[in-house]
Amino acid sequence: MANILAVGIATIDIINRVNGYPHEDDEIRAISQSIRRGGNATNTLVVLSQLGHQCAWSGVLIDESDAAIVKHDLDVHQISYRFCKQLSTGKLPTSYITVSKSTGSRTIVHYRDCPELDFHFFSQQDLAGFDWIHFEGRNVDELDKMLRWLKTHYPHLPCSLEIEKPREGIEKLFPLADVLLFSKPYVLSQGYDSAELFLQSLSLPSLMTCTWGETGAWLKNHDVLIFSPAFPPNDVIDTLAAGDTFNAGIISGMIKQLTDEETLSFACRLAGKKCGQEGLENLLPL
Repeated sequence: MANILAVGIATIDIINRVNGYPHEDDEIRAISQSIRRGGNATNTLVVLSQLGHQCAWSGVLIDESDAAIVKHDLDVHQISYRFCKQLSTGKLPTSYITVSKSTGSRTIVHYRDCPELDFHFFSQQDLAGFDWIHFEGRNVDELDKMLRWLKTHYPHLPCSLEIEKPREGIEKLFPLADVLLFSKPYVLSQGYDSAELFLQSLSLPSLMTCTWGETGAWLKNHDVLIFSPAFPPNDVIDTLAAGDTFNAGIISGMIKQLTDEETLSFACRLAGKKCGQEGLENLLPL
């Protein structure tokens, strides 16, 4: 198995489950509430850890009371955070999430008083022991420096880049990653109404994937496009972190040198199982 570092954020997720999503100005009662660690990069690591990989997180960790939630969850999944930048002031990012029981959808309001990880700190880390680096597509200017530095100092170390949201200038990062993981919201923001058409429009040497919700997902490699249907559960319970789970499936499949078809199908099956349960625990066996 591989030693994987993910660069991104950890959040505190406050999750309210409701029978149906409220209309504006409604007052409704939550069925239940939970508080747990979240964040795309750390979610992906939790899944990769279950798939047997050694995992570490690089991000900003603030010394405040909620940090105990993050540290405990990472400890449970044996994910190292020694590559994190430690700060004494500020507040960990917090996501207020409303999950609809009727549809399984999740709506997020995000608040942060926490700086992004900076290039200077990242460039001081010894990455020689890693087999793969995964980046969240955020903090574009600093990430541009990180990716260029990585290619210069560790030219044989593969890296993946998640593109979840449209961010100014993020397109300049695309040629710097070996694997590009696109989301449906990003593709729609670019004026495309299908993953297939979007991937066909890109002329890059990278392997690229794009998820399309309950329809399935596409993968493009050397101008060859393949498709996998979704594998939805009997009951959609919780779609939160389904994309992060899919990304973990792609990364793990590539590390294990599965075929593109096997990798894409595995990632879709893994994401489908996640949608049928709350949280990221016990995703295996499929």
